[in-house]
Amino acid sequence: MPVAPDPRPLTGEPLALDLLNTRWNSDGVVQDLLGDLDGLTLWLDANGLGDGRFPADQATLRHLLRTRDALLRVVDGTSDEEGRAAVDAALGHGRIRATLTAEGPGEVPEFGDPAWGPAWLAARNYLDLLATAPDRIRGCAHEACILHFFDTSRNGTRRWCSMAGCGNRAKASRHYARSKG
Repeated sequence: MPVAPDPRPLTGEPLALDLLNTRWNSDGVVQDLLGDLDGLTLWLDANGLGDGRFPADQATLRHLLRTRDALLRVVDGTSDEEGRAAVDAALGHGRIRATLTAEGPGEVPEFGDPAWGPAWLAARNYLDLLATAPDRIRGCAHEACILHFFDTSRNGTRRWCSMAGCGNRAKASRHYARSKG
């Protein structure tokens, strides 16, 4: 069965931000990849989670949507106790088990309910991003864009989700304003 192409304008971000980017603005209309189970399946596959470890069912979708809302609250700086508590609630559904592998120390995530796995992994990834470089977690600077990215540029000055998309629109808008007067 052919896999539907991912319709999102920005993919490949760390898992937490990729979950946020399941909502995007297209010609002034907010689109939502996680509006149904087909979108959930596509998102799981795109992130290497569609290998049967996690069910692509209503429970998984519900947990992901709840976690996406919580992450949005903390990422966009409107973090309050309720937002942090919602992220913590998602994190409460899994744990890391330390292991010893042939390559050395390792970690294995474990979940009481596999339906919480993708949401837990996204929340855990957000903690990893905060520990690595919290100042590099950004929202696109274009006023109509709702996408997020992890700035991996050398000097940390990336402003746009995509230079070809939002960055180009901003440049064209500035040029038009200058040429008008």
